[in-house]
Amino acid sequence: MCDFSEYGGPSEEWLAIEKTLPVPFFDFSLDPEASKALVNGGREEASAKFMEKLGPHVRTKDHTIPTRDGSTIEARSYRPVSLPEDEIAPVYLHFHGGGFLFGTLNSEDAVCANTAINAKCVVLNVNYRHTPEYTFPTAWLDSQDAFIWLHKNTNTLKVDRSKVVVGGVSAGGQLTASLVLEKQRGKNVALNRLPEIAAQVLIIPILAHHETYAEGPMKQMKSREISSIVENENAPVLPMKACYAFTSLLKIPKVELEDPKTNVLTAATADVVKGMPPTIFGVAGLDPLRDEALLYAKLLAEANVPTEVRLFKGVPHGFRRFGPALKASAQWDKAVEDGIAWAQRRPVATGKFEIKVV
Repeated sequence: MCDFSEYGGPSEEWLAIEKTLPVPFFDFSLDPEASKALVNGGREEASAKFMEKLGPHVRTKDHTIPTRDGSTIEARSYRPVSLPEDEIAPVYLHFHGGGFLFGTLNSEDAVCANTAINAKCVVLNVNYRHTPEYTFPTAWLDSQDAFIWLHKNTNTLKVDRSKVVVGGVSAGGQLTASLVLEKQRGKNVALNRLPEIAAQVLIIPILAHHETYAEGPMKQMKSREISSIVENENAPVLPMKACYAFTSLLKIPKVELEDPKTNVLTAATADVVKGMPPTIFGVAGLDPLRDEALLYAKLLAEANVPTEVRLFKGVPHGFRRFGPALKASAQWDKAVEDGIAWAQRRPVATGKFEIKVV
């Protein structure tokens, strides 16, 4: 039975920041559309400020991706100016976080440009559709359609089909993990036809649904009291009430314990994940989602999947928004960049579950 409670608790650095934040940090009682406008506006403004410095170092191009329901979604690619325009490069397919409610192309400009520059790769930033207008499983299907489109357009993007790394943050981490798992399971014909994924990068991912937590993740924990959803129930940035609010907007008709979209952790088995691409995890200690990420990492590592776990101790979910004020922010960026580079080196599995505290 597992006990990850040693990785909980706030750092002194975080406590200093928390004193400057409004209480509550965010009002989840706001109308979803009002929330979306407020949060997206703030994220876009912050991203634009960083792009003043990063913008000259990347070439960006906007793309329109057709979806299976006859609609379209928007995407944006970022290529470092240090890479010649005709040079075939690795590519990182990025899915943003935001509880399936927040996020735009512009809000991700800075993080995607930064990744492209430091990892020396092309980044494809996909703006999948959001709640409350679009409910389950729209975002998941959009992520698959984007993956398929990427492979159809490798010549246009000048990227290597054998070096496609998929990654995401929070909700985007769930889309990533689900996409990789569905391809691994071999039941999705459209995904099966495409080359193997080089690696996946899961940063503070959602991997289990709270309605089935007792039947799933909790059965692997030493006790409910020491679990992260109890320990971090009222954590800053993402308390459990926020998880409930975001999930309710998805309007999932029925949550299945072995659904590879909503319950990656319990849909996966050691037999299924064997042979899965190398996976790097970034996990926040002060996050209610901490334990489900560590349990999935444990499953992969012990199934002999090359796995690396970096635990950001003392900081909450989504701490990257506080930038240089937290030393852990640089480690977040490094986890993504190292995950992209790591895939190119074809890492060897150890079969051991190890957690690196950073």
